[in-house]
Amino acid sequence: MGIGFEQMWAELQPLGRSATSGGYFRQPFDAAERECHAWFVEQAQLRGLEVGHDGNGNSVAWWRAAEHAGRPAVLTGSHLDSVLDGGAFDGPLGVVSAFGAVDLLRERGFVPSRPIAVAVFAEEEGSRFGLACLGSRLLTGQTTPDQARALRDRDGGFLLDAMSAAGLEPELGRSDLFGEVAAFVELHVEQGRDLVDRDAPVGVASAIWPHGRYRLDFTGEANHAGTTRMADRQDPMLTYAMTALAANKQARLADARATFGRVEVAPNGINAVPSRVTGWLDARAARTETLDAMVDAIGRQADDRAGRDGTRVVLTVESQSPAVDFDPVLAWRIADRLGGVPMIATGAGHDAGVLSASGVPTAMLFVRNPTGVSHSPAEHAELADCLAGVDALAATLADLAG
Repeated sequence: MGIGFEQMWAELQPLGRSATSGGYFRQPFDAAERECHAWFVEQAQLRGLEVGHDGNGNSVAWWRAAEHAGRPAVLTGSHLDSVLDGGAFDGPLGVVSAFGAVDLLRERGFVPSRPIAVAVFAEEEGSRFGLACLGSRLLTGQTTPDQARALRDRDGGFLLDAMSAAGLEPELGRSDLFGEVAAFVELHVEQGRDLVDRDAPVGVASAIWPHGRYRLDFTGEANHAGTTRMADRQDPMLTYAMTALAANKQARLADARATFGRVEVAPNGINAVPSRVTGWLDARAARTETLDAMVDAIGRQADDRAGRDGTRVVLTVESQSPAVDFDPVLAWRIADRLGGVPMIATGAGHDAGVLSASGVPTAMLFVRNPTGVSHSPAEHAELADCLAGVDALAATLADLAG
């Protein structure tokens, strides 16, 4: 037997929570995230589920029997890491709901005809090592071990060192953790207001927008803030600032998204003109052509401004994720099974998108977010909507594994 949704949520909620902001700091392979992972293992064992791991930091809890041998599995689950100062629901809601759905199916006497697995993927947010959905990308071969070994966190630490320090035995690369997969269904809090506008507690994903992360290195000449005339400066901060404004304008014109959410400055002194500014651009759009055109326009405007400022700028693509159109037959089947719930696209990336790109029939369920705020301590979902999500996930798993 398991424990109820509310009790699971109450146990998980304090882990990694800031007493100052109320936000979450569950960085991959740090103490708070490992506590969450220990909670996951405990919940699996409480339900008699077999727990497995791979060398990429991914984990799975199996509900299966001898008669399931050779049959492809139905996967669900999400992730337990967070962005810096993030919300409680992004990721954990999908894991708690997965256990809740298993409990509900068992209470109803459901006997699956194929294995059901609850998965937890590592470093989904990319907030520590810079590459989103790292665990699922490694598992499916979309990121190579060599690429992953080169990743560093903000303090310069390597991925393998962080995994080893957390007590893991890293063995990066393709993994048969799940074996053959019939379908993957990820439940997630909505990161927008579409379901609020439709007055619907639950929806089904139709697609994920294409998106990318880009590093822009602006370089100039360090100098004294008090003695250097404005006309004599080669200030990369000005070039960066105008580029950030250009990104805002281009995104608004294209009805897309462009965000500079991280900046590093050297030498980072109050009384010094900087020599270097590095900004990381997150860009997303409904179509690949729109995304590419927007990033190109931002790059051109950055180059033009650099020429006027006497600075230099280099734009580097750090990661790109193509548009994902979820399996339409599966999506419509789930929406119909749930009584015709709405189908919506999302601008947020997910492990479901990675698995879909690797050929796994994949779907997503979204739970209404009353404010639409996400990646923030204000992220929220009402209990009634969360329970509606558990019920919807249980119905979906019953349909796919029945």
